[in-house]
Amino acid sequence: MTLNVLPAPCQVAGRSDLLERRLRRYHQRFEDAVRALAARHPRLADLAASFPALLFALAVPRTRLDPARATACVVDGAPLAQVAALAGLPLWLRKLPPEAFVRPIPRLPDGELFRRQIANHLPRSPKLAPIWLQLVAETAELAHEPMAAWIAREYVRSPRRVQTARLRLICLWAWFSSQPVTFGHDVIERPWAPDLRIDAARSAAEDWRTMVALHADLGRLPITDMWLRPGRMAGYEFVPLDSTSAITAEAKAMRNCLRSYGYNLAHNRSRLWSVRKDGERVATLRIACRFRDPLPSLVELKGPGNVDVSRELWWAARQWLHKHDLSQIDMTQHAWETAPLDRNSWVSLWRPYWLAKRRIPDWLPMAPSREALEAL
Repeated sequence: MTLNVLPAPCQVAGRSDLLERRLRRYHQRFEDAVRALAARHPRLADLAASFPALLFALAVPRTRLDPARATACVVDGAPLAQVAALAGLPLWLRKLPPEAFVRPIPRLPDGELFRRQIANHLPRSPKLAPIWLQLVAETAELAHEPMAAWIAREYVRSPRRVQTARLRLICLWAWFSSQPVTFGHDVIERPWAPDLRIDAARSAAEDWRTMVALHADLGRLPITDMWLRPGRMAGYEFVPLDSTSAITAEAKAMRNCLRSYGYNLAHNRSRLWSVRKDGERVATLRIACRFRDPLPSLVELKGPGNVDVSRELWWAARQWLHKHDLSQIDMTQHAWETAPLDRNSWVSLWRPYWLAKRRIPDWLPMAPSREALEAL
C-alpha cells in the first residue's frame, strides 16, 4: 500500500514565498494579469521560475495571438518547447528575467545561427534587459537576424553608446549593405560587417545618409546652370562639378565634405568646381554670394584634405571668375526647405526595402520627404 505524502507546511510556504518574489519582479503595469494566470494552475505558476517570458506572453499576449491553446498545453504538462512554439516564442528567451518584459513580446529572430550567437550576448543587468530586448526585436524587423545579434552584442558591451534615436538609419544602411543590386547599396562607401563597433557603424551610416540626401537633392540629371563656363587660366583648368557622380569623385579624391552640399546646391546657394593642373586635381572651389554682395564670389578654395592653396591659385581663380559678365548671372536663391527632393531617386532608393518588408512604413513614405530623411 502506497501512501501519498503531503508536502510539509514549511515547504508549501517556501514555495509560495518564492513564487511571490518572482511575480513581484514583473512590471507593475502587467503584474495583475500575470498573477491572475499563475493562480489558475500550479504548472502555470511554475513558469515564473522555469520560463518567465512564456508566463508573461500567455498573460499579456501580443496582437493576433490567442494564448488559449498554449495555456491548455501547459496545464496538460506538454513540453515547454511545444508550448513556446504555439506562443511564437523562441526558447532562448528562457534565460531572460521577469524584468525584461515591459510590453507584449513581439516576434523575435530564432534562426539556428542566431540562437548560438545570442547566448553570448544576453544582458547581465535586469535593468538593461527591457531596452536590450526591444533593440533586438526592432533591429530584426528593420534589418535582419545578423544585425539583431550585432546590436545585442553592442548594447551589452556599451549601453550608453547605442543610441536608439539612430537605430532606423543604421538598420537601413545594414540592410542595403547586403543587397548588392540596389541603388541604396551603390551609394554605400563602407558597408556593414559583424565585426564593426557601434561608433564606426554610426559614422558609416551617417556617411551613407549624406550620399542618399545628395542623390535625393540633385537627382540623376546634371545641374544645367553652373553660373560660369568651364575654362583655363594661368595653367589651371576649371571643371564643373555638376552631378552627383562628379561631386562624389571629387570628394573622394580631395578628401573633403562636398557630398554634404546637395541641400545647398538644390536651393541655388552655391556652385562647385574642380581646379586641375596637368590633369591632376589640385583644389576644390565653391562659388557663392558673400555677405550682401549679389554677385558671385570665390567663397572657398581648398586643396586636398582642405589645406590652404597658394596665392597664385587664388589669383588664377579670380581672373577666371572675372572673365564672365557677372551682372548677367541669375543667382536667385530659393528659400530653405522649398526645393523638392527628386521623386525618381527617392523611389528608386527605397523600393527594394518596401518590397522586401512588404510595407511602406510611415517613417519612410512613398512621397519624398526631407523631414523623414532628417529623422532617420
